[in-house]
Amino acid sequence: MTDHLRSVLQEGSESLGVILDSTALDRFSLFLEQLLQWNQKHNLTAIRDPEEVVTRHFLDSLTCVKGFDFSTGKPVIDVGTGAGFPGIPLKIAFPDLPLTLLEASGKKVEFLQHLAPILGYGDLDIAHARAEDFGHVRTYRGKFQLCVSRAVAALPTLAEFCLPFVAQGGYFIAQKNADLGDELEQGREASLALGGGEVEVIPVTVPGTDLQRALIRIRKENRTLSPYPRRPGVPGKRPLGVPGTGERPHPKYR
Repeated sequence: MTDHLRSVLQEGSESLGVILDSTALDRFSLFLEQLLQWNQKHNLTAIRDPEEVVTRHFLDSLTCVKGFDFSTGKPVIDVGTGAGFPGIPLKIAFPDLPLTLLEASGKKVEFLQHLAPILGYGDLDIAHARAEDFGHVRTYRGKFQLCVSRAVAALPTLAEFCLPFVAQGGYFIAQKNADLGDELEQGREASLALGGGEVEVIPVTVPGTDLQRALIRIRKENRTLSPYPRRPGVPGKRPLGVPGTGERPHPKYR
């Protein structure tokens, strides 16, 4: 990573209240190097310019600090992490963070498994599975204080993927573009069906850019009922709370 990019990353993270030491900056440099190398063959991300990786991936991931205190050491799961976003940047910034990365794509899981030892993360839990299946695994269901997800699906579908992982009193955060349209209202009904509470919108700007984002934060108020998440493919085809899908929340939460 060039001195210029290190400066962009350091100044951007400081504007979010995150201080990166030399070890963290070196890890980001290794992450950038590996991502760009693998991207030449495996198409892990459409963003290929190094500075855009720093702003649109690294700093965008770190905006999650506006919705959760990652310094507490509470367990976090990143659902649909892809090439490691937002989970890996958060782990670099907060190295004691207990982190699980969940990804369904084999080539992206292979990249994460390659990357973890390079960054020195022997404690990183990398799971190759779909959220609809993994959400029913007893050792993961309801075990996390935060489930975070970035650009995976519309909010009603994403809530069904993510809220089953969250312990009561914990949070689900979806990283979204600022223009949510009908997605927010549809997400509110889905949240209620899945044990979530009120849906909060936290506006954020990605440092070093004019990109406007929103963190959609939902507190887990009740346990998620056993039918959810539904079998693979169903949450996307028949999302809860979306008119015309024929799906209504469980009677307990109507």
